[in-house]
Amino acid sequence: MSLYVILLSLHNIVRWLVLLFGVLALVRTLPGLGGRRAFGATERRVVVMFMSSVHLQLLLGLLLFAYVGMQNIPAFADAPRAGFRWEHVGLGVLIAVFATLANTLSKRAASDQGKFRAAAVWTGLALVLSLAAIPWWRPLLRLFTT
Repeated sequence: MSLYVILLSLHNIVRWLVLLFGVLALVRTLPGLGGRRAFGATERRVVVMFMSSVHLQLLLGLLLFAYVGMQNIPAFADAPRAGFRWEHVGLGVLIAVFATLANTLSKRAASDQGKFRAAAVWTGLALVLSLAAIPWWRPLLRLFTT
């Protein structure tokens, strides 16, 4: 089994963790926008889990991108657009920035409602971009195959 297959499989698996933790973060933060709840440890934890999974996904993606470039593997040869490879990388970086903003701004906000707002808005934006960055024409679950 090649390093390419391992990285590609891990990148695929972590994608589902990103989506799961992102949805979980929204489920925990959206109800708090009404201002009647405290932003507690559970909300903090899911926002951090989302950000961490996004950062892991970006790291795996960049390692995969570098490996593909060094080995001259035709990445995204099956893409519907020629520039999808660069869109995918750019969106991955932007998603990581948005997930980091969700965590950082929700920590720094003065009020609980501000914490909920920052976490919900930036997590929501990161999730929308995540859905746009996924190569939906490929297998949804790729376990150690090409």
